[in-house]
Amino acid sequence: MKFFPEQIPVFPLSGVIYFPKTNLPLNIFEKRYLNLVDDAFNKDKLMGMVQSKTKDEEVYKVGCLGKISDYQKSKDGRILINLTGITRFEVLEEKQNSKLYREFKVDYKKFIHDLEPKSEEIDTKDLFNKIKIFFQRTGLLLNWREFEKLEIAQKINTLSMIAPITNEEKQKLIECISLNEKTKTLENIVNFYLHEVNFKNDTMQ
Repeated sequence: MKFFPEQIPVFPLSGVIYFPKTNLPLNIFEKRYLNLVDDAFNKDKLMGMVQSKTKDEEVYKVGCLGKISDYQKSKDGRILINLTGITRFEVLEEKQNSKLYREFKVDYKKFIHDLEPKSEEIDTKDLFNKIKIFFQRTGLLLNWREFEKLEIAQKINTLSMIAPITNEEKQKLIECISLNEKTKTLENIVNFYLHEVNFKNDTMQ
């Protein structure tokens, strides 16, 4: 397995997950995160993203390591970056430091297949039909023509990232080990919403 740092700077952000081989644009304006991005960019361009909880500055135990693939400073002091996902990690413990931002000791072993994906046979036709209904009813737009050009893992990861679901449901998805498990979990979540709001069983043309 490729070497990644055991201690990484982490940007905790509620409601945001992202996955390996996906991109996350970020608009950075808080002092502590400006420092984090500058330090990461000048070192190895690596930083972690993890969902924050609502109490006591707690974070969830699984996040994603990303590499800063684009970096631009604006005239008003903000930093605009693109973060490209590499591999997920487990949070082991927070490390004390004298910096404004937080750093954590992390472990990547559980998610080794993020770097060496297994070939999995997955039937997604029903899921994608349901997702189209779900997105249509919630007013979420997606360029389906461009979406179809993605490989299967990118499709499932993209849908997991952008779906209008709860933070806890997003976390369930990022914690799924295999793509098959993630696909089934996403379908169960979508089924719940379709059933709960009594969506009409039709498809978007």
